[in-house]
This record gives sequence, structure tokens and C-alpha cells, in this order.
Amino acid sequence: MRRTIAVHLGEEPRRIGILHYNQQGGRENAAFEYEADWLNAPDGFAIDPSLPMVTGPQFHAKARDGSVFHGAIADTEPDGWSKRVIHRDHAKRRQEAQRIGDAVEARRLNDMDFLLAVDDVSRIGALRFEDEEGVFRRATEDGRRTAPPLIELRHLLAASRAVENNTETAADLAYLRGRGTSVGGLRPKCTVVDEEGRLSIGKFPSIRDERAVTKGEVLALHLAAKAGIDAASASLIDSDGLSVALIRRFDRAEAGGRLMYVSAATMLGLEADDQAEHSYTEIVDALRQHGASPNEDIEQLWRRIAFSILITNVDDHLLNHGFLHADRGQWRLSPAFDVNPFPERLRELKTWISEETGPQASIEALMSSIAYFRIAPARAKEILGEVEAAVAGWREGGRSLGMDDVELDQFAEAFEHEERGAARRAS
Repeated sequence: MRRTIAVHLGEEPRRIGILHYNQQGGRENAAFEYEADWLNAPDGFAIDPSLPMVTGPQFHAKARDGSVFHGAIADTEPDGWSKRVIHRDHAKRRQEAQRIGDAVEARRLNDMDFLLAVDDVSRIGALRFEDEEGVFRRATEDGRRTAPPLIELRHLLAASRAVENNTETAADLAYLRGRGTSVGGLRPKCTVVDEEGRLSIGKFPSIRDERAVTKGEVLALHLAAKAGIDAASASLIDSDGLSVALIRRFDRAEAGGRLMYVSAATMLGLEADDQAEHSYTEIVDALRQHGASPNEDIEQLWRRIAFSILITNVDDHLLNHGFLHADRGQWRLSPAFDVNPFPERLRELKTWISEETGPQASIEALMSSIAYFRIAPARAKEILGEVEAAVAGWREGGRSLGMDDVELDQFAEAFEHEERGAARRAS
């Protein structure tokens, strides 16, 4: 199989390159090639640090568990939940194809199939992919919008629950197909349009949840905002008695249009399977090299680490940090997202503060890094005080979201621990 896919940027698509894909048996390879007009444009920029602005195809070697595509393109692939939906849907299609002897439809999915299965309306960031027939995948099906309004939330929740229970029908999968989001994670979710007409992510409670996970995430994002963190806007929506977290997409401009996004893993040139034992100090280096406002964002990053330590947000891997393009190859930290308190987890960070500190999630380790972040001791203490004061109000914040004492007690170990005291003493 050979595919040639045109790569565009933005809501009013501007062609910036070509994606070449080849599959021979079980082996896949891909290359990206910039358009000459993009290379010569005064506002042209490298969409990925590993894709410099040069002529000719640039190949990407697929790592064992990584993507066949360069990081900026891989960042737009479907997430774990979306892949689950796509797999299930394709399995039903294969069964039918095998029954009628259709060898084309019966084949297994490859990386290009997954890339193009993401709905064009909801794909993360500003990259868009036009197939050989001139179609931006996926097109709206049967007159339906692929990003449904909130009124359809209960139907999306019911279909998602059916997938979790392994009881989904072809109709459930057809309804979910294209409505998943490519913003990481394995939990059930969908793309919706909120009451203000803005693209958002609806995150559903899982049938396996032992605590109010969706409420915990919205609480964490509200506390983050109070702690001076630029965080994704979040709210809770009731759907048949279940609390759905509604997270507004930050890669869509308020006035319309798409914002170019890459993950921190892509900014550091790392594959999905090569994120162990990397550090926030590496993100600092990337901000100094590629940042539009490096000093401001480096201080913001330090503030976010402090917050993660104090709420036990220990799923802080490099795909849960990102960058938005500002201007001509300069980037800003994206708003914080996928921030969750984990009361049951070992208190170790996925992304280390530095190579010297290792994974320890401690205020002592954080304070030891201020020289690398170029934060004055007095300023570091001020930031710690602001973050600790915000986290101290976690119970009141939870009650304002409708959480009862039982739900709050389930999160207590994430918020009440010795590092809170260490933060107070240090500030």
C-alpha cells in the first residue's frame, strides 16, 4: 500500500507539505516533505523540531512502540480510547467483509488508517490531512455533525458505556466513530460543542471508577487556576445522574481558527516509548531554545510542578504537557490539562524535576532546582505560598462542585500529606 496525503495548516487550509506512506507486509515507513511555497513563506516554520525547513522527503524511523510518523503528526493520532472504538468498529466491519468475501475491507488496520480515522473537525492542533480524493478526513456522515452538541451527551455516554461493557452494537460504534478525541488517555470521552458553540471534550465516568474521577479532574483544574496556573477551562455537566467533565479545547481560538499544537515529547524529540527518566529541566532547555516568552513560561512550569507535588498529580508524563505555536517557530506552553489527584498512587513524578532529583515528588527536590529555572529564592517562596494557599482550599472547592464528604474523603490522601507542610515551611 502506498499513500500520498496532502498536509494542510489551519481552518482555512493552507497546504504546507506532503505525507508519503508505504506499507509492505507488516513493515511501514513514512516521510514528510515541505511544500516549496511553505519553505519560502516569510511566516513559514518547522512544525516539529525534528523536521527542519529543508527540501526533500524527511523519513522517520518507527520505534518499537512508537509511531511511523514524525512527532507533530503523531500527536494528532487517535488516543487510547479512540483506538479502542476504531478497533471495535473495524472488527465488526471485517466480520461482515469476510462474510461477503470483500478482501479489501477485511484487511487489518495500519498506522495510516488510524491517523485518517480521526475526525477533521476534532483533530488536535492545526494540522489537517487531505486524502487522494481531496477529502479532509473524516467527512460528516449521513448529515450528522461529527462534533455533536451537548444535547447528545446522554447518547454518547450510553454508547461509550456499551463499549466498556463489551456490549456495543454496530449502531453504537457508528455513532461514536469520528467523535472521539485525540487528546491522550484511555478513559471514555468524546468531542462535543458546548453551549457557547466552542469545541470541548466530554470525559465520562468509567464503569471501573472507584472514586469520582471526573469531579476530581475538574476540581484540580479549578484549583490550578486559583494557584496562578494557565489551565484549561473545565466544568461539570450532569447526564442522567452522572457527572461528565467538560473541558474546553485550548487549541481552538476564541474567534475561530486552529492553533498548532505539539506535545512536550515531540518538542524534546522523543518517541512515545522513550519517555522514562526525562526531566522538566529538559523542557526548560526547549523553552530557552524555542520559546516565545521563555522566562515567563519557565516560571509557569515551575509553578505547575509545585502544584503537581501538592495534589499528587503523578501522571505527569511528557504527553500531558504541550506547546502552542506563537509565531514563526516560537512556542508557548499550552494551558495545563489532564491534571488529576491520585490518592492511591506512589508519590513519584513521571517526569523528573531534574536528573539529580530523580522521580521524587518533594518540595525539597523542587527548591533544589530553582537555580536551573533561574528563579530567585524569594520569588520561589512566593510562588510556593500562592500554590499552597490554593490547594489548602480543596475541600471548599470540591463542595462548590457538588462533591459530598464521602467523595472528598476519597481524595484526601492526594491533598493532605507531608509535602503540604514542607511547602508552608519553605514559603
